[in-house]
Amino acid sequence: MSKILVDTIDTRSGTSTLTLGSSNAGTIALGSGDVQSNFMYPAFFAYMSGDQNISNNSMTKIQYNTEDFDTNSMYDNSSNYRFTPTIAGKYFVYACATIKANAYVAYASQLNMRKNGADFIVDRATTQNDALFELTMHVEGVVEFNGSSDYVEIFGFSERHSGSAQ
Repeated sequence: MSKILVDTIDTRSGTSTLTLGSSNAGTIALGSGDVQSNFMYPAFFAYMSGDQNISNNSMTKIQYNTEDFDTNSMYDNSSNYRFTPTIAGKYFVYACATIKANAYVAYASQLNMRKNGADFIVDRATTQNDALFELTMHVEGVVEFNGSSDYVEIFGFSERHSGSAQ
C-alpha cells in the first residue's frame, strides 16, 4: 500500500469536481477507518407558492409545490408531493405549515408527517375555551428509508365550527 502525505487536495483552476480513485474504486477509507461510499445524500427544500385550503375535520395533504433545490430529483412537487429517496439511509426530515382560520374559529390544528401512509410524527394543538386563529406547526425527525419504496408526505388538519382554513 502506498501513502501520499499532503496538506491540501484541491481542484485545479476552472474545475469544480474532485475525483478520488477511478471507476473501479467503490469506497473510500477515512482516517478513522470508517468507510464511505456516498458523501452526498439526496436533499431538497420545497415550499408552497400560495395558500391551500384545508377541509374542516379531515386530513389534507400539504402541497409544497415549489422547489428551491432538489439535488437528486427525489421530491415530487407536482402530483404526489412526497419525498422518495432512492439511496437507503437515515435522513433528517422537517416540515412546517401555518394553519390559519382567517375570520373563523379553529379549536384544533395538526400537522402530520406520514411515512408510507402511516402517521410517523404528529404536532397537535388544541384549546378548551379559547380559539386558535393562526398557528405555525412543525414536525421533524430522523426517518430511515429503504432506498426503493419508502416515502414521506405532510398532512394538515383544522377543526373549526365554520368557515375555511388555509
